[in-house]
Amino acid sequence: MLGIIGTVCAIVFGYIAFHRNSKNDDEAEGKKDGVLLTEIGYIKSGVDDIKRKQEKEDERHVQVVSRLTAVEASAKQAHHRLDSLEGKMTEK
Repeated sequence: MLGIIGTVCAIVFGYIAFHRNSKNDDEAEGKKDGVLLTEIGYIKSGVDDIKRKQEKEDERHVQVVSRLTAVEASAKQAHHRLDSLEGKMTEK
């Protein structure tokens, strides 16, 4: 009889210990998941900042290209005027 009671107590205590460890493991896993989600959020916000900065740089690049095109056109006109002035001076 004593052996049966000891066996039953061992089973009960074993189940209680298993349940407690399972609960602690679940809490630890939940904390770990929370930390991972937080870090993913930080990474996402960093990527969003980089995208915003890249879009601004793209806009600046377009502006620089359009200004360069205008400068090239102006330089071309200036060369034409200089060529015509040079031609007039050689005629005299």
